[in-house]
Amino acid sequence: MTNLTDPITRLSRDLRKAAATLSDTEARFLVDIYYQMQDQRIRANNQVRAQSESAEPHDVLIWFAEQADVLEKQIKAALLNYSMAHLIGPWAMETVGVGPVISAGIIARIDINKCPTVGHIWRFAGLDPTSKWNKGEKRPWNADLKRICWLLGESFVKVSGNERAFYGHTYQTRKAMEIARNEEGYNREVALEQAKRVKKSTDAYKSYSIGELPPAHIHARAKRYAVKLWLAHLHQVWWEKATGTPAPLPYAIAQLGHAHKIEPPH
Repeated sequence: MTNLTDPITRLSRDLRKAAATLSDTEARFLVDIYYQMQDQRIRANNQVRAQSESAEPHDVLIWFAEQADVLEKQIKAALLNYSMAHLIGPWAMETVGVGPVISAGIIARIDINKCPTVGHIWRFAGLDPTSKWNKGEKRPWNADLKRICWLLGESFVKVSGNERAFYGHTYQTRKAMEIARNEEGYNREVALEQAKRVKKSTDAYKSYSIGELPPAHIHARAKRYAVKLWLAHLHQVWWEKATGTPAPLPYAIAQLGHAHKIEPPH
């Protein structure tokens, strides 16, 4: 620790409790600030590390990194109480890979009363492949929610080795299936079409040109599948808690018969 005076005031117990009454707008602001601070802390730590390799890092740099870490933890504590005070928050955070920041970021951006089916959430999160953003039109999804869902997918990947990580295992299983289908030529037409849109010097082109999706594309597909399944389960539990009635099945299951229903694990 440095000898500089620490100006950070930690949240009191009363303030932590009061965080349960944050409005959705305030929670969204705190989530955004949290990720901005996280980026700044990472940059500061990288600078400290770089300085350590050539000379002793300056106390001010170390101080800044430490203060950023303290603030992140205080915001996370506030968002934990915000999430726990919401109907679906405790369920969401029972998921391995879902912490208070991701939970709050999703809860604060979704109005379950405006989402009679999970398809509404998928579309709002930018996970509906049929939803297009054409020039001159308003973006049909929420950019912040889409980013948080991307972070959620990354989290599922990180915890996929945990035996309790249901959605991490979902990612692994789906990825294995996508790899097998890719090698069997299932994606040939899509891949060859993509080959026309990327530079021939890229690694992606090497895969697309032979009728296969590149590893990064497979990874993204599997990750997106796990996220959409979690959102489907979130919607099911949230809708039933909020309305006391069973949640409608996703369109692909109810109308098209594309897949069997997977029940929430908890």
